[in-house]
Amino acid sequence: MTKKIEAIIREERLHDVKEALKKIGIVGMNVCEVRGHGRQGGIVLTGRTGTYQVDMLPRIQLNIVLSDHNVEKTIETIKQAARTGNAGDGIIFVYPVDDVIRISSGERGHDALSYEGDIDTMPRNGGATGGSAVKSAAAAKEIVGK
Repeated sequence: MTKKIEAIIREERLHDVKEALKKIGIVGMNVCEVRGHGRQGGIVLTGRTGTYQVDMLPRIQLNIVLSDHNVEKTIETIKQAARTGNAGDGIIFVYPVDDVIRISSGERGHDALSYEGDIDTMPRNGGATGGSAVKSAAAAKEIVGK
């Protein structure tokens, strides 16, 4: 099965989060600029004219679709890289994904999510790969064919 991780993080933490995800093999993601607030309801600013509430703060939304077995590692990586220890660090949602279709090739499911060097092709647990045998065979065939 496949999952979608949607993480809302501080703008200034995006670079650190992207670099941390890259280190664990997450090579595909979407990033959107969003505005909103969580439990704290925004921030209070004080200026020459007095104080006022800013309740729609700029944030970054990261979207990542990946295999079930990579979800916890990815969540921990995002949490560690995005955390400042202050209110407003963000939130992570995890959703089920029914299917994935690559428009250019028509590939579906895990094959549509595969990238050379992604988290499913990297060694884990003593050298075993996280991808399916079919995906591993296809990767080996691609390397031999070069």
